[in-house]
Amino acid sequence: MSMSTAERRGAPEDGGAARVTARSVPEAPEREMPAAVAGRPARERSARPEERETREAPSAYRPLWREEPARRRRLPDPVRTAAVRAVIVVAVTLILAMVAFLCAMAESWLAFPMVIASVAGTVVATWGVLDVWVTRQVWNQRHGVVSMPSSTARAMRRERRRARRQARSAERSQGRIARRGGGAGRLSHS
Repeated sequence: MSMSTAERRGAPEDGGAARVTARSVPEAPEREMPAAVAGRPARERSARPEERETREAPSAYRPLWREEPARRRRLPDPVRTAAVRAVIVVAVTLILAMVAFLCAMAESWLAFPMVIASVAGTVVATWGVLDVWVTRQVWNQRHGVVSMPSSTARAMRRERRRARRQARSAERSQGRIARRGGGAGRLSHS
């Protein structure tokens, strides 16, 4: 009970839709087909000459997906962690509020505890959203995204630059000493 390609795609065998579908989705050439597919009769595999041409043409390597550059830079790890935590807390709070509403509509005894829980959840969710904002501001302040005189990132950058300069000058002086010391082993002419 084998089905042809046109039947699997749900298109009529001699209709125009099947032809468009066959051209838009190139299949692997026969040499790359699994044994079960390659063993089918030739009539089933390729009924039209134009389909045969598209299959027999050398297929260039086509990846499954195309890498696209990110529109925005990825959030820093602490900020992303705070954002995920805030989203989870907000989602749980919304579920609590919905359950409280449904319990109130059903006149259940759970309505009052659920309202209390949703109020507490609202407080925690507000803290979570503020935590994202504060974490982002702190990260920007420490890592030099904000260009302000009070930014601690400027001082950190200045310290790093000074340390690099000192390391380079130490290397240079070591190189000079090694060059001078290279001739010290020879005996002098007297």
